[in-house]
Amino acid sequence: MTVSHEITVAAPPDRVYALLADAAGWPALFPPTVHAVATPLSDGEERLQLWATANGAVKSWTSLRTLDPVARRITFRQEVSAPPVASMGGEWHVEEAADGHSRVVLTHTYRAIDDDPSGLAWIAEAVERNSVAELAALEAGALADPGIDFTFSDSVEFAGSARDAHAFTWDAQHWPARLPHVVGVELSEEPAGVQRLRMETLAKDGSSHTTESIRVGLPGLRIVYKQTRPPALLSVHTGRWTFEERDGLVTATSQHRVVLRPSAVVPVLGEGRTVEDARTFVREALGANSLATLRHVAGVTA
Repeated sequence: MTVSHEITVAAPPDRVYALLADAAGWPALFPPTVHAVATPLSDGEERLQLWATANGAVKSWTSLRTLDPVARRITFRQEVSAPPVASMGGEWHVEEAADGHSRVVLTHTYRAIDDDPSGLAWIAEAVERNSVAELAALEAGALADPGIDFTFSDSVEFAGSARDAHAFTWDAQHWPARLPHVVGVELSEEPAGVQRLRMETLAKDGSSHTTESIRVGLPGLRIVYKQTRPPALLSVHTGRWTFEERDGLVTATSQHRVVLRPSAVVPVLGEGRTVEDARTFVREALGANSLATLRHVAGVTA
């Protein structure tokens, strides 16, 4: 089966192509993408390992991509697919349109395992839903103010075990009893090191916020996550926890990447508040929770 989707974006083609070429940035751009790892190969090729939602399920697969920045064309082929997909390939193509705008065409060609009709229907639904969402997100990302997208991190160093610190962070079902800013947690485990986490936290002003995340455990004592239900002020929130041990000292780091929702600044923070105020507010709020967690990790596992 072959299907194409397209959109015209009021942004320069090179800008649009750059967003597509930066696969590591896809979790902050595309709603279905939870995490992406790009490994360069040769001659414009790279291998991608992707975790993404498809029809509500979390799927993981690896793909080979060939990037042609001159033609603004990216071809891809899944190397290891996830059932019910037997094979999947396609391309992104960015063409210059009128007024310096961009015409983006996304094509998929796929087969289901054993050409099963129910599998084909499942894939068709996932491709349709994700393609529409990705093209809309691509347009929004190409037109967005760069100042609403930023990254920051906090670290704590202590004597202890990196493995124990990782276990404390991964076993989030115990957080309400361990962390003062966490009121409640619902945690479910899925295959291949995937968790779904629903968490209620308290802010400094006493208000509570409920977020939902997908978390992925990676080799090297790393945990990455993407909030599928971020706070109202954010359109995107991704992050990672890392734990490195050297000479008996552990460095535990919490990194965040967020994309602000400008339309929510005044409703959330009040009249007269700006995007810059929102950047400060988010940095302080998320940083405070991260440091609280890291300090408890240090205290419990040291």
